Amino acid sequence: KACSRIMLNRVVMLTAAASCASAFAPSTLSSLPVRTSRAFASAASTTVKMSSKINHKIELDNPKVATQETLEPGQKAVYCRCWKSATFPKCDGAHNKHNQETGDNVGPIIVNVSK
Repeated sequence: KACSRIMLNRVVMLTAAASCASAFAPSTLSSLPVRTSRAFASAASTTVKMSSKINHKIELDNPKVATQETLEPGQKAVYCRCWKSATFPKCDGAHNKHNQETGDNVGPIIVNVSK
């Protein structure tokens, strides 16, 4: 039973990582093998498929896309996490269309600097 709980925790963590990896950074994983315990499903393996690349247009020649910005007190910045913004790294609301088309729930990162 303890083994089943450990496996279930790993399944939950791997599934969570698979579902939100694209929101933060490109993944080199093409799929994650997931095994479920007999208490919750059959002994068959399930594979969670993931796209291996989320950035298809921004600074493709660079090994890593990184942005640094200094904000002054009282400033606010809204940054893209969907990689679809025409004003990347700033958000232009492109995630709204993406969410409608895919059922996803991605949104921007909003940074406020206190005065």
